[in-house]
Amino acid sequence: MLEQVKKIVTTFRQGEQVRRGVGHVIPLWVLLGVFIALLALTWLTVAATYVDLGRWNLWIALGIATVKAFLVALYFMHLRYDKLLHGTIFLFAIFFVMLFVGLVLMDSTAYRSELIEDYAPAISEEQGAQP
Repeated sequence: MLEQVKKIVTTFRQGEQVRRGVGHVIPLWVLLGVFIALLALTWLTVAATYVDLGRWNLWIALGIATVKAFLVALYFMHLRYDKLLHGTIFLFAIFFVMLFVGLVLMDSTAYRSELIEDYAPAISEEQGAQP
């Protein structure tokens, strides 16, 4: 029985390339470049809050956050050096999270309190105006 298990494991290992140790080393200049890009995108996110683009402010902020998440996953989580399918799945997952959060936040701006009779939010307009 033990010999059969060894034979199966040996056959499996011959079919796949088994590597031990460090799979890849990312050069320091690449990591610093990604770090600088993340800092620049963070600055861009903050700068975008000072520009009134109407309903596009939300989508721009979510787009920048998606790019930042993808950069972190690609380089700091080593997804760039993994199979292409894994990166593609992650990209679509982040994209759909951005889409769903954006749609929910857009819906919250369309809130109309007059639809429910005798309903008042927790903070009335008079309370919100006081310092």
